[in-house]
Amino acid sequence: MLIITGASGQLGRKVVNSLLHHVPAERIGISVRDPETVSDLKAAGVRVRQGDYDDADSLRFAWQGAERLLLVSSNAAATGGDPLKQHATAIAVARELRVERVLYTSQVASSPTSQFPPGRTHAATEKMLADSQLRWTALRHGFYAASALAMNARAFETGELIAPEDGKVAWTTHDDLAAADAALLAGDAVIDGPTPPLTGSQALDLADLAALAGEILGRPVGRVLASEEETEAKLRSVGLPPGAIAVAMGYYRAARAGEFAAVDGTLAEILGRPPVTMDTFLRANLR
Repeated sequence: MLIITGASGQLGRKVVNSLLHHVPAERIGISVRDPETVSDLKAAGVRVRQGDYDDADSLRFAWQGAERLLLVSSNAAATGGDPLKQHATAIAVARELRVERVLYTSQVASSPTSQFPPGRTHAATEKMLADSQLRWTALRHGFYAASALAMNARAFETGELIAPEDGKVAWTTHDDLAAADAALLAGDAVIDGPTPPLTGSQALDLADLAALAGEILGRPVGRVLASEEETEAKLRSVGLPPGAIAVAMGYYRAARAGEFAAVDGTLAEILGRPPVTMDTFLRANLR
């Protein structure tokens, strides 16, 4: 059985839908904290069980019969939780159940010295997997295109994208990454250890995005530089938790350092087509 964790989230649900094009529903199991959120997938014949990274017993039950497991990374750090503790629990259970391969949703910034806090978490989790004696694949995803929209929605509205100095990012859609993850989970291709960067075909910084948004919207969107201090103060003023602020500020620093800039053809090879461009994504989603 092919098991997907976090299947109620944006990525996990898309992976399930893509996986249904590769294998019958009865070969797919999903592990979610609240099974009620995926009742439609249960109705489609997918096995649904409750599973929580903080509860090893629930994972043992949810992952019974797992041949391959997609371990969707935890975002607990944004709200003060410990994703590494959760990942350690999940990897220990996978080893206990003798899962044939664990596929982990990592990111292109994965490095012990990353300026982006999740990049350091991904690197530490990859090391856990390397030490686990399991077969494993770290899916080094490009930065989500949807994040560019979410982070800058207000800027596209007002016509002023105000943010600290940044750098090029090879933005990549959830749909493309989910399709690639599903293909690898199904065993259509096998990559041991970290994958090459799974990215879109071009790298754009915030000035590029502002220009593109202006073209699509038919009105100027300017790029205005702000200091890190004023940006951090603004995030605090709207009540963003400290963990989320650290991630947001880490994004700008890591982007400046080129941590998200790599463009690679591996995603296109897995998909059998070019990845969706940022222009296409914004034209479909920018209002």
